[in-house]
Amino acid sequence: MADRYFFRKKLGIAGVYVLLTAAAVYTLAPLWFLFVNSFKSQKEIIDDPLGFPARFDFQYIFRAMNEIHFFTALGITALITVLSVGLIVLVSSMAAWLMVRSKTRWSMLIFMAFTAAMLVPFQAIMYPLIQFFDSLGLKNAGGLVIMYGGFGLSMSVFLYHGFIKSVPKGIEEAALIDGCNAFQIFFFIVMPLLKSITVTVIVLNTMWIWNDYLLPFLVIGNSPQKTLVLELYFARITAGQFGNPWQLIFPAVLVSIIPIVIFFLFLQKFIVRGISDGAIKS
Repeated sequence: MADRYFFRKKLGIAGVYVLLTAAAVYTLAPLWFLFVNSFKSQKEIIDDPLGFPARFDFQYIFRAMNEIHFFTALGITALITVLSVGLIVLVSSMAAWLMVRSKTRWSMLIFMAFTAAMLVPFQAIMYPLIQFFDSLGLKNAGGLVIMYGGFGLSMSVFLYHGFIKSVPKGIEEAALIDGCNAFQIFFFIVMPLLKSITVTVIVLNTMWIWNDYLLPFLVIGNSPQKTLVLELYFARITAGQFGNPWQLIFPAVLVSIIPIVIFFLFLQKFIVRGISDGAIKS
């Protein structure tokens, strides 16, 4: 009886490993496909898209970086991302803290409004929004930062709201007795305690903003100051008038995702813990 139990247990563990291995292969296959084809000519890609290149020729990488104006686009993308994420973190954390501590009917209604906003698709409001910002003269990089700040608030407030409930109110009351004002309490007492959920908010919003195509296309369009994703799109259009320039597309995508992949790997340990701490306590 015991042998049968241990056999079933080992069989179950083996089945789990098989499923996890299959899931890992399925997840990593697109990255492998992208990597090996970033060092091939157009002919090699068409003849053998899954195989190793005849030699790892970095000329395609350098040519793609030049075509998409990599360093200029990288700086613009990083600036927009940093400003947008900073705006989201500042506003959403303060708003969530005030809603948690006030505990009034209005604070609950406002929180429910933020939560409901996550259900509104961007496509439903994009044209009126773009027209409104155009009328204000904000159809530029500055307006794009403001839009990202607004769209990122709902989920970020939801995460912060749940996490702040676990912060002891007695710490804030002690600081108030010591003479701290509201801003000092928040920035010097509360904010340091929100480290894990703040990193989660930063990572999730950074990945979304960095990889976004539709909003920059509608706001910036074909202006000289393009994000990496827009540079990829317009470089592909320019070079691919008579076909798909795969020898440009694959290396350009590769160099574009490397910064955000490194960023994600560096901070990934905070994501699961931050989401669980923020969402479950809500």
